[in-house]
Amino acid sequence: MTRRPQRSARGMAAAPRPMPCACASAPREGGLPAVAIVLALLLCAALGSRPARAEVVPESQLRAAYLVNFLKYVEWPDGSGGATICLAGRDTLGSQLAAYEGRIILGRELRIRRVTQSDQLADCQELFVPEGDEERLGGLLRGGGRAALLTVGESTAFVQQGGGVALVRVDNRLVFDVNLGVLNRAGLKVSPQMLRLARDVVGVPR
Repeated sequence: MTRRPQRSARGMAAAPRPMPCACASAPREGGLPAVAIVLALLLCAALGSRPARAEVVPESQLRAAYLVNFLKYVEWPDGSGGATICLAGRDTLGSQLAAYEGRIILGRELRIRRVTQSDQLADCQELFVPEGDEERLGGLLRGGGRAALLTVGESTAFVQQGGGVALVRVDNRLVFDVNLGVLNRAGLKVSPQMLRLARDVVGVPR
């Protein structure tokens, strides 16, 4: 038997409910931090779907989403037409980030590249260094490849050691810290919204 569509009190057929979107929770993480919820909702909105809380998103996928969305909250001084995330050290998020490559971020095409030496940084807007490979950052930056570079690491000490943003797991939640002094010296302008969502902001001018 064919089921009739449900009708409202006025006799109009009810609109079909959107399919749930698998982007609302992560394994081993208590509640998602505010920015992750925003990212999930934006993703679901783009897909015309609603988040389903029972669905699970791997932590590595959430980390990749953070890296991509940081590009939306930082302004580069040279008005660069690029949106390139460069990866140094071990390949921990390459496959997750590859799913975003080619997307348009604020009018710029997103590209993902691996780098091993400083002269490869010229076209990078963001540099990701996985936990345990922080020493590579100093070597790359000392080579003078690019000054206006958003550096992102995964250890709590990263921002204390000259990094720009530390994306870390604390109490089973993903949070991020910002070294505003480092980013200012790099000529980067960080949006107030990103600073409000940060767990901690250091290097604030007095």
